[in-house]
Amino acid sequence: MGGIGIWQLVIILVIVLLLFGTKRLKNLGGDLGGAIKGFKGAMKDGDEKSETSTEDQQSVEDDSAEKSKKD
Repeated sequence: MGGIGIWQLVIILVIVLLLFGTKRLKNLGGDLGGAIKGFKGAMKDGDEKSETSTEDQQSVEDDSAEKSKKD
């Protein structure tokens, strides 16, 4: 009783194909794929930037600790 069966999914797919057409769905899929790829790239760049900023911050803290020990 609950859940969607295979026949319901097939009917939904046919209706979507009739409404939008295969060319439009292909373009939509390509656009969606490009957006996901761009998002993943941005996330990777953000992680690399945060790692380098953390390393820079640690080196600055180490330098200031050495200077305070000398004084």
